[in-house]
Amino acid sequence: MKKRILCITGTRPEVIKMAPVIHALRATDWAETILAGTGQHRELATSAFAAFGLAPDIDLAVMTDNQTLAGLTSRLFHVLEPVLRETSPDVVIAQGDTTTVMAVAVCCFYLAVPFAHLEAGLRTGNLKDPFPEEYNRLTCGRLAALHFAPTEVARRALIAEGVAPEKIALTGNTVIDALMATEDRAPAGIDPARRLILMTAHRRENFGAPLHAVFRALRDVLLARADLQLLYPVHPNPNVAEMARRAFADVPQAVLTPPLGYEAFVGAMRRSHLIISDSGGVQEEAPALGKPVLVIRNETERPEALAAGTARLVGTGYEAVRGAAEELLDDENAYRAMARGLSPYGDGRAAARVTDALEVFLGLKARRQLSDFDAAIPLQAAG
Repeated sequence: MKKRILCITGTRPEVIKMAPVIHALRATDWAETILAGTGQHRELATSAFAAFGLAPDIDLAVMTDNQTLAGLTSRLFHVLEPVLRETSPDVVIAQGDTTTVMAVAVCCFYLAVPFAHLEAGLRTGNLKDPFPEEYNRLTCGRLAALHFAPTEVARRALIAEGVAPEKIALTGNTVIDALMATEDRAPAGIDPARRLILMTAHRRENFGAPLHAVFRALRDVLLARADLQLLYPVHPNPNVAEMARRAFADVPQAVLTPPLGYEAFVGAMRRSHLIISDSGGVQEEAPALGKPVLVIRNETERPEALAAGTARLVGTGYEAVRGAAEELLDDENAYRAMARGLSPYGDGRAAARVTDALEVFLGLKARRQLSDFDAAIPLQAAG
């Protein structure tokens, strides 16, 4: 009899990082895989599903207008319990650090269903930054029956919190699998004669004054250099969108677009000269493409890219953001030092390791075969 695996996704990044695992599981002869989507960021998630040839088997439809975190959390609890009871999965998998994954972990705990956490062990050590993601990760770290750690740093963080090593599989990050499997396409509006700055900015802790300072810094960088172009796929959250439109209204080189599909976003990353972002996924993808990343956050749970020298944590202050951007734009040596095409996040085989670890966990494969991903994943040169 096949083992039933329930995969639950919420936001677009969750879909992207879960997609390689779903395909790997569906290629086995032992797994029956069910995909549930929460309906968060519905248009963005639907586009991501389509990019990987997927569609949810179950639509949880949790979103309502002007929903608060507490409202979303209560709604998730309300809809998840009957789905878990009706599907009777052998294992439930969720990815990352969103409210979705936290609610999944808690519901699985309540119903004594094994929960497997994809991208486990990321930590900043600051419960309020990022908010609420650090809390969500800590909750998952206490409740998961199986932890898929993307890096050795993440594995060690879990062990330091008391997670038994045998419950951890070192896999690499599935975002690299997704990146390698994606045929990119050029986004509209790009001028190949200009150096492209790609920006993403949407995190809750950056709403208000922090984003305002970042936008002012980039606005002044662009106005001082006619050879630059900014591509900013603007998140639909009204806390971001209106401020972005006002900030760049009089900057001719600024191209503000709706969120891009994954193929177009990968195309934008490949064609960019520099990336400025508060996204976790971009911190993982860009180094593999040889693109320097300025991280507009005060904390990051992805120190591997900082250690590799391919990303720099600059915060959200006007002077810091402008100074870091100008250095990379004007100093060729500084730029080359960061644009090295090294990925500390894996080799594109993470989904296969996840599948192997699940086979072991479910008693379908001997423990001795875990040696492939018990060893640290080396720094990988970009292909």
